[in-house]
Amino acid sequence: MFSRDNIIKEINFKAIRSSGAGGQHVNKVSSKIELSFHIQHSLVLTSEQKEILAKKLANRINKEGVFILFCDESRSQHQNKELAIKRFLEIITKSLQKQKVRKATKPSKASILKKAINKKKNAAKKMLRKKPDME
Repeated sequence: MFSRDNIIKEINFKAIRSSGAGGQHVNKVSSKIELSFHIQHSLVLTSEQKEILAKKLANRINKEGVFILFCDESRSQHQNKELAIKRFLEIITKSLQKQKVRKATKPSKASILKKAINKKKNAAKKMLRKKPDME
């Protein structure tokens, strides 16, 4: 896969003032973290992995090819940085996992029979709900 420590070294961090409620503290402290990672310039990822990430994370990558992630959940810049790193690693590992190939299967004879019996029961039930024919 890839080395966790090496990929963390390639991440750039930027502290920004957090938005929303918080009063004077929000106005003074830059606790929001912006994590940016340039996928194509990465030395840790293979070219195949870069292509996969570019496809799967296309909506999260800007025009320059930089993956950006924000974190402002905590009032602590340090905690936000740790959360951003954790989320980034989860996103990258999840994106690089190969999906299992679905094997087409037929329904069993017993399940087909069961479905037919239930269908007959429902049809009979609905027939009884109809108004009787007055001819």
